[in-house]
Amino acid sequence: MDSITVLSGGVGGARFLQGLLHGIAHGRLPGVSPDATVTVVANTADDLWLHGLKVCPDLDTVMYTLGGGIDAERGWGRQDETWSAKDELAAYGVEPTWFGLGDRDLATHLVRTQMLDAGYPLSAVTEALCRRWQPGVRLLPMTDDRVETHIAIADVDSPSGRRVVHFQEYWVRLRAAVPADAVIVVGLETCSPAPGVLDAVTGADLVLLPPSNPVVSVGTILGVPGVRDALRATSAPVVGLSPIVGGTHVHGMAHQMLTSIGVEVSAGAVGRHYGARTSADGVLDGWLVDERDADQVAGVREAGLACAAAPLIMSDLDATAAMAAAAIGLVT
Repeated sequence: MDSITVLSGGVGGARFLQGLLHGIAHGRLPGVSPDATVTVVANTADDLWLHGLKVCPDLDTVMYTLGGGIDAERGWGRQDETWSAKDELAAYGVEPTWFGLGDRDLATHLVRTQMLDAGYPLSAVTEALCRRWQPGVRLLPMTDDRVETHIAIADVDSPSGRRVVHFQEYWVRLRAAVPADAVIVVGLETCSPAPGVLDAVTGADLVLLPPSNPVVSVGTILGVPGVRDALRATSAPVVGLSPIVGGTHVHGMAHQMLTSIGVEVSAGAVGRHYGARTSADGVLDGWLVDERDADQVAGVREAGLACAAAPLIMSDLDATAAMAAAAIGLVT
């Protein structure tokens, strides 16, 4: 295998990519060339406009993580960050105060917004930003079009009994602590895949779905018109790794998001939600679950997927590389 494509969210996807690249570099992935190239199609439905700036959390988390600039403790934003601009905006009473841009991170959003205003598409802007960071992968936004995820939550003061907030407000301000009634991805049905996205899927030797959120990370990428069809048509094996371990998510909000779309919160149910390519609308050939969920392997296999259990905690680069190797082993 000389080319691998990964459909990625932010923190979980970025950490998986670190381990994948580590495994490639050290020859630990079965059938994968040590010179294999990796293309990342990143979720952009978490994007938002803030203080007049275009912020792309998942693109930046992948770029910073693989480029060595991430704050490893937080898993997002820049290392050695300062917050002077955030403090000054708060002193002026400028909202929102619940989402802060660090001073170092601010530079990325300024450059991105200036380039977008000059007429460059997001894919070209991302390529330009990556020249600085050298992430070791080709990083593509899922679309150049504006797509934003909103979450419907209960609101007793609203005539309808609920209100809709931007995904980032649900995640950052509300900390996903209230139930999500529905996920609404504005612009998804009418957007177009960014240049190179479909070719990255159909031309790959292997496609991986890392343990990113199956609803608001990988799920939105799959919702881009043409992506699901490309996954079903590619000659490459398509393998996913469960974000659910022992009945819940390790990090993030997969539990809340799966509940909002009526999918059982279990490793087996998420695999069946993605579905086998032998079924009507499925996208996977294989599904890797954690060893704590080994009792669900048989049910996943009955749904037409190759399935096995292995440790799925990304505790370090070696452990994550071993996860990637186990996933690849399902289809080699």
